[in-house]
Amino acid sequence: MLAAELIDPMLPALKPSDSVGQALDWMQEHRIGQLVLTDQSEYRGVVTEELLMDVADEEQPLSDVMRLFEQIYVFDNQHLYEILSLVIQNRMDVVAVLNEGREFIGTVSANELIRQFAQELGVQEAGAILILSLNERDYSMAEISRLIESNNTKIVSSYFSSAAYGQPDRSRLTLKLNRRDITLVISTLERFGYQIEAAFANTPVESIDQERLDSLLRYLNT
Repeated sequence: MLAAELIDPMLPALKPSDSVGQALDWMQEHRIGQLVLTDQSEYRGVVTEELLMDVADEEQPLSDVMRLFEQIYVFDNQHLYEILSLVIQNRMDVVAVLNEGREFIGTVSANELIRQFAQELGVQEAGAILILSLNERDYSMAEISRLIESNNTKIVSSYFSSAAYGQPDRSRLTLKLNRRDITLVISTLERFGYQIEAAFANTPVESIDQERLDSLLRYLNT
């Protein structure tokens, strides 16, 4: 999904002539801590509630404090994953979307990005989550997919987390599957030498002991 498809038409864009008080009112109305500022079709920056709260005179126009605004934006053809990475790195509530002529065309909210990302990962789909621990040199999605599909199960989504430096055996592959009962899948993978770090499913999984599950939960909480 691209930035142009993620634009929220309900989020307003501020103008330099708008007052500080009006900007704060709109942020409160939309329950958001940032809004985009534009001058005609020219993107001028992102206005933050934190910045405006320090302005003594709420009647003061935004043009008086524009020099302090963040200049962060994406282009309309950038992918969801690129945008989400930018938003997380810069702790943004919103991000401006520009076309190839650098004209402002709309605003994407962080909440919408997270919602769409969850859909991409199949978070709302019924099914089990399986986590494999493996060496990077042993990683072959084609083989893993073949073994899983041999048990009439499909991979809805996957996420590979590279190992930390000096820990070659700590890479992780997280798989969302389309079935809850994955006991046969686990047996097949273990038979072919794959280490199952954890499994989460509505149906009990006999191949995973509670100690390993507890270890994973402790790791995620550190």
